[in-house]
Amino acid sequence: MERISPTFTAVTNGSLIIHSAPSALRTHIDWAIKDILGSSVHLQWRPQPNFVGTYRTEISWRDLAGSGSKLASALASWHYLRFEIFEGSADAGELFRFTPELGILRNQTDGAGNILLTDLQVSSALGNSFEEDELRDAINRLLGKPWEDVLEPLRAVDQREVAPLKAI
Repeated sequence: MERISPTFTAVTNGSLIIHSAPSALRTHIDWAIKDILGSSVHLQWRPQPNFVGTYRTEISWRDLAGSGSKLASALASWHYLRFEIFEGSADAGELFRFTPELGILRNQTDGAGNILLTDLQVSSALGNSFEEDELRDAINRLLGKPWEDVLEPLRAVDQREVAPLKAI
């Protein structure tokens, strides 16, 4: 007798923030995102004042698990972007951050959004660090501090735009 097993496809929520993209790439980025998430996606691009001639956008989605990693792979192939992607559920998730200078970083997160490090990552940082400063730098890199230092001023653009609206 053949055993029939049910198919289960996990669906998760995600968000993509492209902090800066050259104008010439916007159409190609639109196509790549629509290819992964479906044609119903509509991106609204706004100028990025921190990098003249670049634009920013953000979207949220609900799709099959793994869509975030597909987006990260597709977008990282364009060296000139700065973006972050979060995909997850109430229990766990993945955070992808990319800058041209640093490349891509993928972190696992818990339900509260805390970055999780594996014992192998910590052991490697301990094994390759001979001084306290080296260990601190290694742990900061695992946690994504260099990416945060680059992306935080770009996030602040959105906060500066929202602040006057809240004052009204």
